[in-house]
Amino acid sequence: FFFKQPSTSLHAASFLHIMGNLCVLGGGDAAAARKNREIEAFLKSEHNSKEGEIKLLLLGTGGSGKSTIAKQMRIIHLCGFPEAERLAFKPVVYHNVLRAIVTLIEQAQERGLELPDQASVDLVLSVPLNEVRYSEEIAVAVEKLWATPCIKEVFGCSNEFQLDDSACYFLDRCKEFASKDYLPSENDVLRARAKTTGIVEISFLVNKKNYLLIDVGGQRNERKKWIHCFQDVTSVIYCAAMNEYDLLLEEDGFTNRMHESLKVFEEVINSCYFDQTPIILFLNKMDLFSEKITRVDLSVCFPVYDDGLNEDKAKDYILKKFTSKNQNKKREIFTHFTTATNTSNVRFVFRSVEQMLIEKVLGTIFEI
Repeated sequence: FFFKQPSTSLHAASFLHIMGNLCVLGGGDAAAARKNREIEAFLKSEHNSKEGEIKLLLLGTGGSGKSTIAKQMRIIHLCGFPEAERLAFKPVVYHNVLRAIVTLIEQAQERGLELPDQASVDLVLSVPLNEVRYSEEIAVAVEKLWATPCIKEVFGCSNEFQLDDSACYFLDRCKEFASKDYLPSENDVLRARAKTTGIVEISFLVNKKNYLLIDVGGQRNERKKWIHCFQDVTSVIYCAAMNEYDLLLEEDGFTNRMHESLKVFEEVINSCYFDQTPIILFLNKMDLFSEKITRVDLSVCFPVYDDGLNEDKAKDYILKKFTSKNQNKKREIFTHFTTATNTSNVRFVFRSVEQMLIEKVLGTIFEI
């Protein structure tokens, strides 16, 4: 995607409006003078309000964990998700279960593997994914299929097709989701995957400072909307999934996901919009990376990498790959290894982010 300069027509219109008010003053009109003072007071108030707001822009490619970070901000700073909202996640949870098992069934069929329980297969495939139904009968069928060796075999090859990171989590719990009194837990909500479309804003207060966190969709067709969020950004938080080094992009099926993330990161940090903006890099999904690096060599993504199945060296290599994209050598990139589904980890990392923002950006505004 390309970053373009914003139109100045809005600013010009505002300027002409203000100048018009000033011209009226030449007539000595007391009412106009009073109106002008009111306008100036309002503009000053708006300016001070914006100065005091910390605007964080969450960017990253699809599936990097941005929306999970946004959910964690709600849990940590806004008392989480009330019961009514968690109930609204039930269809999303059901969809995650069914989408996962349907994908595994279809992949097994493509590989010519025989599924022993055809009745369960037929039942699961009869449920339309766009109008999710879920029952005890469907849950039993899912559980049976998930336990079969051929489905487990296909699951072991999940890097070859598109499967959500939390597929195992939801399939392991498929029976409990069918309970009549099932209420999604905060962990279910955190792991439930639904593509972000449009722009989602979350406002919260931390240590008497107002934060505005903006989450935008990461898929290719959503990135054209990013530019609408660039104005007055205090800091950019870029999320990259550490475990995606052997995965392919959902949008085209052949581009390596980490290569795509590196490309987008380079475009973001070297944009003219952010030449003075602190960049925070979240190298996310460390829990999944730590498991994967014990069996999948990083050389599948970077052929010159030759340190084998060594987690620390692989972490350092990926980190250097991202930070090397920074063309402004005077600007520091603040990096954190994160697991977005771990609330304690995100809380700890956000405290570090908050302190950095105060010291590096807002030291002249807030008393430290």
